[in-house]
Order: sequence, then structure tokens, then C-alpha cells
Amino acid sequence: MLKIAAHDADPAAAPRVPRWPFGLAAAVLVLAALYLFLPGPGSALPGGGRTTLVVFAGATLFWLFGRNDTFVGFAALLVLILLGVLDADQVFAALGGEVVWLLISAFVLAAGISATGLPARAAIALCTRASRVRTLFHLLTAWLVLTAFAIPATSGRAALALPVFLALARAFAPRPAVVRALALLIPSVILLSAAATLTGAGAHLITVEILAGSTGSGISFGQWLLLGVPIAALSSHLAAELVLLLMTRRADRKQPVVVDPHHLAEEAGVALGALNVVQLRALAVLALVVGLWCTEAWHGLPPALVALAGAVLITVPKAGTVALDAALATVPWSLLLFMVATTALGSALSASGAAGWLAGVTLGHHTGSPLVVLAVIVGVSAAAHLVLQSRSARSSVLVPLILPVAAVSGLNPAAAAFASTVAAGFCHTLPASAKPVALFSGIGDAPTYRRGDLLRLSVVLGPLLVLLVLLFATAVWPGFGLPLYLQEMK
Repeated sequence: MLKIAAHDADPAAAPRVPRWPFGLAAAVLVLAALYLFLPGPGSALPGGGRTTLVVFAGATLFWLFGRNDTFVGFAALLVLILLGVLDADQVFAALGGEVVWLLISAFVLAAGISATGLPARAAIALCTRASRVRTLFHLLTAWLVLTAFAIPATSGRAALALPVFLALARAFAPRPAVVRALALLIPSVILLSAAATLTGAGAHLITVEILAGSTGSGISFGQWLLLGVPIAALSSHLAAELVLLLMTRRADRKQPVVVDPHHLAEEAGVALGALNVVQLRALAVLALVVGLWCTEAWHGLPPALVALAGAVLITVPKAGTVALDAALATVPWSLLLFMVATTALGSALSASGAAGWLAGVTLGHHTGSPLVVLAVIVGVSAAAHLVLQSRSARSSVLVPLILPVAAVSGLNPAAAAFASTVAAGFCHTLPASAKPVALFSGIGDAPTYRRGDLLRLSVVLGPLLVLLVLLFATAVWPGFGLPLYLQEMK
């Protein structure tokens, strides 16, 4: 009786009717209408392609409004398997494929490197050499770019940089504008510098896998480094300048910087002095792995095998830097499974003929200028984070559609896919657009940036990044072995 009276007195306390059945019913109606709208048997769209388009549209719809991206991806995979579009053995084989082992081993290796304190020591060594705020920002940017070689995920790099930021925030406590600028700088650079390496983001591996499945050749680790490092470094330092100009005044930038390395190390929880034996071993393992990755063309060892060897060396009992169980606990298994699911969905789009049919319907036989097509691809990829928050989901949606569009318009599919993937690294508009941005927007122990600061940065940085990607795609990457046009590949 008391509960009934309470509900009668307070309507807001009444139990809410869950909304998900209505949303699910609406989604089913939309997908059913799409299935009826698409061409049937006897058309240019194969039956499997028609089914794949509907399932993929459903997955994208639930990614937009759902909360568990991995569940949606595997549910879509299950539907395609049951309908006979995908082979179950191929999907299960992908779970044990090279890409999965590459990322698992890379995360184990990253855990071993982080456990030694080497990344934080490198940051402190660089930051304490700064005499001005601008120098500090660019040295910190250089360190963040380097962490892309050791840590294979943007969220992991953000967690690694957080103690360094908090230590700097305490050192610059009397200068809150500088602290807020640092809070915006770090996630911005982490997202842009991920383009430096193949393992910088799961989206990169998805792109390479879909590209290899569709064209027969992908992009090696060494080639990705050659193509990605220059634009990652340039865009990161460009972002540092923009953050400085938008977040600080000239007086803030001119005021001298004095940072005590010992105090900074104490705040970050690391010890200074000469490198110990454990740190030297970790550094040697990292150098060996990256060196073998970059020279794959000479020795022929697959990147996954090299990463696995590095993971074994870094976790050798009594001689390694971290226990294997502790290292495996840092692996984001949900991310790995989501990557497998989205890669399989993207491959299904290409293999079923759905992507090719959609490209033909969209472009017909008149594609216009290849440069215009490239500009549209890059622009859409940079803006896609406003619709799909997951970087991996963006690549799994965009890349299968971009490959046939590029081929029809005379563009090299690999160049178009690479440009799209680099542009999709821009996700700075809202705190929810990327995990590193969200992490640094919610810090309670130090001043951090406001939503308006993020919007002002994205309004300037977004168009500049699009122009930068177009410049590299047309003038730089062809000289590094990635021609822009199909006719240049003959």
C-alpha cells in the first residue's frame, strides 16, 4: 500500500516502460521496407548482395543508436551465416587469424614496455628540456607520436599519458590556461598520430584486411610507416600549434617554463637515473620487433609472428618485464572481437557484390573528376565520426564502398582506402566522439577543456586535415610507392 501511494503521489517515480521494443519494431519495419525496395532476382544486384545490404544497414542502424557495438557486429554475422551469405568456417578461422594474433601480441608487448616506466621517463626527459610553453607542447607532441610505435590503441595511449598530464597539471597549477590547453592537446595528438603505424588503431587493420580480400594485396607494416609517419607527425604538430593559438594568450606562451624533473617524476610515479637492466631489455625487445616489422620485405617473417616472438620475450619468467597473465589482462578482447566482426561484414559487402552494385548505382557511368571523387571520400571520412563513434565501425562501413567507387573513377583503391582511413582519424568534435577525448574531458583533479574549446578546434582542424590528406594523396604518397591513379600502376 505504501508503494502504491508513493507512485500515486509522485508520477515521476512510476516505473518507466522500456522503449527498446518500439525502437526494435521501427528498425525491423525500416529494414523490411529496404529489402522490398532493393532490386530482386534477375537484377544487377545478386541475391546475396541484397541480403548483405539489408543486414549491413541494420548493423549500421544499431551502431548509431545501440550501446554494444560488438554484440551488434556478431549478431549481424550470425544472420549472414544462417542465411548462407557467409561461411561459418571462414568466420571462425578469422577469430584465429594473423590480425587477431598481431594485436594480442602487440598489447602484451605494450604491457611489458609500460610496466618498466620507459614511456613516462621519455616524456619527463623531453618535457624538462622545454624553456617555453610552445617548446613544451611540441616536445610533448613528439613523445605522443613516438608512443604510437609501442602502444597499439588510442585508448591505451591516453591512459598512459594521463599520469604525465596530471603531473604537468600540478606543476602548472598557477597557469590554468596552459593546463586546459594540455588537456586538449594530448587526446588531439593521440588520435592524429595513430596514423603513423599499422597497429595504431584497429581500423587500420580492418582497412588492410578488406583491401587484401578485395584486391589481393594490402599494405605492409613497413609501407604503412613510410606513408603514415610523415602525415601523422605533421598533423600532430599542426594540432599543437592550433591548440596553442586557440587556448592560450601570447603572455602565456612567452612566460618561461621551469619544471623540476625530480618533482615531475615523483608525481608521475617513476624513478629517474640510468636505465636499469629490465628497462634496457624492454627497449631492446621493442627495437627488435619494430625493426623486423619494418624489414619484412627482406626476411619474409609475418608481422604477427614477429609480434608473438616479442610478446614471448617480454614475458619470459624471471627475465621478462611483466607476467603473461597480467599482460593478457590488458588486452581489450571486446575490441578484438568487434574488429573481427566488422572486417567480416566489410568483406561480405565486397564478396557478395553489394558494394560494387551500390557504387554503380551511386556513380553510374559518369564519375566526374577523380580528384573530386577523392575529395568527397576524404571529406565524408573525416565527418563520419559525427554519425559513427567507433573508428573500426567507420572503416568497416566506408572502405568496402570506397574500393569499387575508386576503381570506377580511375583511382587506385589502396590510395583511396588509405586516405579515407587517415581522414577518419579526425574525431575531435564532441567529447563522445572518441575515448581519449572523453577521458580528458572528465578529469576532476585538474582544469580541463570545455566543450566550446573542442568545437573551436574541430572547426579549424577538420578542414585543415582534409586538405592535408588531399595534398599527401596527390603529391607525397605517390613518391612513396602509393600511386593515386590506376593508370600509374601499370
